[in-house]
Amino acid sequence: MHNFNPRIRFFEFIRDLQETVCKSLEEIEGSESFIEDSWDRPEGGGGWSRIFSGGAVLEKAGVNVSEVHGPIPDILKDQVPSAAKSFYATGISIVIHPRNPMAPTTHANFRYFQVLDSNDDILDQWFGGGADLTPYYLFEEDASHFHRTLKTTCDEHNQDFYPKFKVWCDKYFYNTHRQEQRGIGGIFFDHLRPGEELQETELENFIYKIASAFLPAYIPIIKQRMNLNYSSAQKHWQEVRRGRYVEFNLLHDRGTIFGLKTGGRIESIFMSLPPIVRWEYNVSPKKNTAEWNTLEILKKPKNWL
Repeated sequence: MHNFNPRIRFFEFIRDLQETVCKSLEEIEGSESFIEDSWDRPEGGGGWSRIFSGGAVLEKAGVNVSEVHGPIPDILKDQVPSAAKSFYATGISIVIHPRNPMAPTTHANFRYFQVLDSNDDILDQWFGGGADLTPYYLFEEDASHFHRTLKTTCDEHNQDFYPKFKVWCDKYFYNTHRQEQRGIGGIFFDHLRPGEELQETELENFIYKIASAFLPAYIPIIKQRMNLNYSSAQKHWQEVRRGRYVEFNLLHDRGTIFGLKTGGRIESIFMSLPPIVRWEYNVSPKKNTAEWNTLEILKKPKNWL
């Protein structure tokens, strides 16, 4: 039994973060155009999906919060104690697809999970999350800024976190069927339990700080790139590369698979997918072009600091 129970605090934090992220993106776009769509999960809980589409800067963006609970789903039964009878999970998921191909797509997710026994006592609990960047045209200073911002926050709590979480991210966001990274990474972690690498309050504080680091990691990048000129050919390349993003989400992403297998709301699960995507046969850019250079970088992880 655990006395530490941050679920109310964490849920309130991510609802506030949802509002903060949406306001920051609306300031960039110059209009208040996020719509909120609340939904209920028949087995227990629900969520609040905020979606923006068709903007001059943001072709599509989603900032979703969910809070779900109920009996242990089949997908988890082999991963939790035998005494587990129910679960509680809450998290925020952010996906931003800019219109300009010079601006990178980004994704972030931060979540908290509980496993409970028949008396509703906590048997196990953990935090997970991360943030990553997917450029279509690589600006190395953008990659460095993104990684440096996340590393600075990690280092304030545990200097082992960034190198470990970066490697975890590089391994996770990998399209094995294409043998290439989805993007230039960031950080990714899961099953961070209180009392293991950080004590209870410190771990909770780290989660709040690293989730809050997402905006300063990404907003300066999109502001720098959103007004750059681009050609129809460059837009075409962005749409081809978005196809790889979709492939990862549908084939490999554990969050997508978990949502689909536990009665999640389909529209909210698929909010991460870009609005316009191309799959074209055997696309291969010419050597030493900007497109070719980006693909070369994605063949293996790189130290961006």
